Amino acid sequence: MAYRAVASVRGWYRFRAEELGCDDPAVDLDGVGTADLVPKALAADVVAALLDGIDGADPASLRDRALLELLYGAGLRVSEATGLSLGDVDLDGALVRVLGKGRKERILPVGRSVLTTMADYFDGGRGELAARNARPSRDAADAVFLNQRGGRLSRQGAWLILQRRGAAAGLDVTTLSPHVLRHSYATHLVDGGADLRTVQELLGHARLTTTQRYTRVAMDTLVAAYRSAHPRASMPGGRQKAGGGS
Repeated sequence: MAYRAVASVRGWYRFRAEELGCDDPAVDLDGVGTADLVPKALAADVVAALLDGIDGADPASLRDRALLELLYGAGLRVSEATGLSLGDVDLDGALVRVLGKGRKERILPVGRSVLTTMADYFDGGRGELAARNARPSRDAADAVFLNQRGGRLSRQGAWLILQRRGAAAGLDVTTLSPHVLRHSYATHLVDGGADLRTVQELLGHARLTTTQRYTRVAMDTLVAAYRSAHPRASMPGGRQKAGGGS
């Protein structure tokens, strides 16, 4: 029962931290195992099913696909994605400029899927959404992602988009959040061979220890690397030769 209470507290603060774009004050709360410190990364094929399942040509579908492709394809925090302005996206240079925690700027590369879906959204979706707002504020006029009324999409709005699209793809939405996509981005980079320092820069983490916590490689990958690299890992029973020193 105590475990469930601690897990409930952690889940609430994690949700609020994601919504507000701030640090999670319960991240180091005692009583929860290491496996619960970060969300479980989605498998690459699960992410593909989620994104490829958004195939409509209406403005909302074009926006939703571009948003989720960007969250996963660049590892953005939800507040960074919803805070983007038109001048922050460079489709020709395949770059996105974001302002992270503490207003720290970083320039991120994006891949073909992000570029394609963003171009489709700009060409066939954003203009129609913007036209629904007869008197847009300066902020709305400059926002990349717009809501159904032509205003800037909120963090909560982005969260609900992911929940709705995740449900349509048959995913467990109780564990699905924008941060899960960010964690999946980092985990897949590490699994693909990216070094932690590079991932740290991409995620905008101030400390490497934070990156290590959010990019744990699966245990079977670690075991395989150990067995293939360590000179004594494959000895039967782990026995050492007689006479070995300490």
